[in-house]
Amino acid sequence: MEESSPRMTGGTREAPVNISPAVAAHAEGEEIEVLESTDVLPVAPEEVQWKSLFDKYDPENSGFISTERFRDLLATHGSELDPHKLEVLLALADGNADGKICYQDFVNLMSNKRSNSFRRAILQGSRQLKGCSLRDEVGLGLSQRLVRHVAYETLPREVDRKWYFDSYTYCPPPWFILAITIAEVAVFMYYGIQLDRLVLQVSSPSFLKSPLPYHPQLRTQAWRYFSYVFMHTGIEHLSLNMAMQLLVGVPLEMVHGALRIGLIYVCGVLAGSLAVSVTDMTAPVVGSSGGVYALVSAHLANVVMNWSGMKCQFKLFRMAMALVCMSVEFGRAVWLRFYPPAFPPCPNPSFVAHLGGVLVGLTLGVVVLQNYEQRLQEQSLFWIFFCVYTLFVLCAVFWNIFAYSLLDVRIPPAP
Repeated sequence: MEESSPRMTGGTREAPVNISPAVAAHAEGEEIEVLESTDVLPVAPEEVQWKSLFDKYDPENSGFISTERFRDLLATHGSELDPHKLEVLLALADGNADGKICYQDFVNLMSNKRSNSFRRAILQGSRQLKGCSLRDEVGLGLSQRLVRHVAYETLPREVDRKWYFDSYTYCPPPWFILAITIAEVAVFMYYGIQLDRLVLQVSSPSFLKSPLPYHPQLRTQAWRYFSYVFMHTGIEHLSLNMAMQLLVGVPLEMVHGALRIGLIYVCGVLAGSLAVSVTDMTAPVVGSSGGVYALVSAHLANVVMNWSGMKCQFKLFRMAMALVCMSVEFGRAVWLRFYPPAFPPCPNPSFVAHLGGVLVGLTLGVVVLQNYEQRLQEQSLFWIFFCVYTLFVLCAVFWNIFAYSLLDVRIPPAP
């Protein structure tokens, strides 16, 4: 959900600024922070409407309105807002009785946008929310109950849950996870028919002849570092991965959007194949475990880090079950890796891709999931982990170019 965001502020003192004032209140309303000068007055049609409304409550044309006038504005025009947004705004106004609301923040907020400055400002108002929680609301339709369930599954703060509940429209749907799941199942069924087996397809002599699996002898074919996700060793491998991918990936994509979830998934996939090429240099790789483990580990870490705020039902039991499923799948992969291969000297597929996915999830993935509706490019921690990930990819690429010959690694012949 990568749309731009509002800047809602309230303070105790006016700050002199030029033309387009833009300030953000400290959480305690004691310090005033001047925002970036790149904020300009919006000109979209719906924002022109809010500008004319703001001017009615700012006859002095100062660029600010008092919170007392702001409360009057909300009382008069609150019916035009989502109920949960109105609740937050009223609480914010009550918490800043002596402060002022600037024009830019007012327009951005009323235009249904959010930003880091707005999130800092509503910390003050969210402490005073008096309305019932989202879970207590009645009379919701099936689709609304699903959105509410997803909100409690993934978001730790009630104000974020209410905001998400009001703004989610199912457009676009969680297409990325659904599309890649359908593609993985379709490819598996195709090879199941072609190889005439569904269980332990890897034991077929033609399994690794596909153009999709990663094989160290064919590591110069760059697409194989990604395409291996569409091949699975058997239906037992596919079933566990698809279950975790759908149960965790779809709710995450509904909240965070296809771009962010796709970033975590693809980074996990690439990290998985590169980790194998560095640490298990003679083994092939198949399966979507790198991407799946990146998503699941990021989600579980986010739940643990926000344990008190997460209100999903039976969270301890469900977290334990997720860890059991991950352990079973990982244990199956370890057993298969050291099981005597059907066609030596080529070993069975490696399990190291699982670990590569977990590392991506616990670093890059956690940062992405913790910054709901905030611009990732403004998060220094995101750039730190992204740079570390990029450095790992570059080192792994150089390793693949030079290490195999320098170490005289005996690579099994290509299938």
